[in-house]
Amino acid sequence: MENNATLEKRYGLFTAICMVSGIVIGSGVFFKAQDILNYTEGNMPLGILAWIIGGAVMIICAVTFANFAAMYEKINGIVDYAEATVGKKYAYLTGWYLSVMLYPSLTSVLAYISAKYTLALLGNYDATGGMCMTLAGLLMTLSYAFNTLSPKLAGKIQVSTTIIKLIPLILMALIGTVYGIKSGNLNSAFETAVTHSHIGFKSLFSGVAAAAFAYEGWIIATSINAELKNAKKNLPIALTVGTLIIITVYISYYIGLSGAAPIEVLQNEGAIAAFKNIFGSVAGNILNAFIVVSCLGTLNGVMLASTRGFYSIALRGQGPSPRIFSQVDSITKMPTNSSIMGLVVCWLWLFYYYSANLTNPIFGLFSFDSSELPVITVYSFYIPIFVMFAIKKGKKNIIMPLSAAAASVFMLFCAIYAHGIAPYKAAAERGEFSCPILFYLLVFIAIMLIGLIFYKEKCSESRA
Repeated sequence: MENNATLEKRYGLFTAICMVSGIVIGSGVFFKAQDILNYTEGNMPLGILAWIIGGAVMIICAVTFANFAAMYEKINGIVDYAEATVGKKYAYLTGWYLSVMLYPSLTSVLAYISAKYTLALLGNYDATGGMCMTLAGLLMTLSYAFNTLSPKLAGKIQVSTTIIKLIPLILMALIGTVYGIKSGNLNSAFETAVTHSHIGFKSLFSGVAAAAFAYEGWIIATSINAELKNAKKNLPIALTVGTLIIITVYISYYIGLSGAAPIEVLQNEGAIAAFKNIFGSVAGNILNAFIVVSCLGTLNGVMLASTRGFYSIALRGQGPSPRIFSQVDSITKMPTNSSIMGLVVCWLWLFYYYSANLTNPIFGLFSFDSSELPVITVYSFYIPIFVMFAIKKGKKNIIMPLSAAAASVFMLFCAIYAHGIAPYKAAAERGEFSCPILFYLLVFIAIMLIGLIFYKEKCSESRA
């Protein structure tokens, strides 16, 4: 191990674009499209609006961060931006949150989704059994091995899976739309929207909250800031181009999906039924195999960030044992100790996700949806960054950072409604109590307080 070794500039612009779009596009759109249909009770226009709003928030934030990327190039994009605008302690807390909550919780959920679709491809539809969770752990560990032992191979995997995962999405967008027009499914979907007009915009908030998971991941591309060639030029381009690709593909896919099968079928069976309905059993299974590859590609991209989380903190002389976690292996040029710690935290979040969401909850009131709440919480970290950037550097362009701050506040409101107000009202009608977001916030506060224990007011960075 070497303390002073630096990460190699190994990734170019095309790889960066693939990472932005590839980390996002994949399991989320298959996983959450069904949820959005259920939240909106099959109201397709309302569902499309949820995708548009979620995508608009992503683009506004990404374009704003693109301005940051053109100015700062250090270790870990968003942490660098937090330090430059708000301060070192805030940057540390942001990095701690990303490393301990956001990245590993995302990784664990993506590992589960990858395992679920893999088993479904093999005819096993038991999504909550021991085999599914064992496979999820195995896939997560294999992804860790690729990213730690052969990062260049992991980068190539990200590029190839990005291209592969677009195949089922584009096919469904095109063929599903044509089929929907001819079969009348799309017309029925819009008629359903008319009969369900009583739903109102409250369900839209839950739909946007669900879409947040499907859209999350683009910011993870900033974690390779130190490994990207000509990062100040290439990262802004990658963020802008990548997010535009994402929203175009998602909305087109959702429309095609709504035409591929009746809304009721999609609500109950999800995307797999749509693919088999359009392409038949054999071809449908082949395309489902592409979905599996898509999920694995997304998992690979998020694991990439998880393995670097503690390294980015330690390189600033912060967190637990910075001397150990800042070490870079002289052979692989990867932060091996940070990678191992990242994997351990991912395993803990996988156990939580299964125990709180996929079986009889063992955490009681502390059971919350770790596929959505940690994702939306990151927007609360964005707000001070955007506001301070507007104050310090936004005199010539104050509109974008303030728009991004407002968009982030809206996402937080959606989370409060979907995971606080809505479940509270539903439980109250049954004479019970439920407010998952309240107990999530208690867990969040506890984890952040633990992080503060490891903060050092005076420290020396491992690398300038």
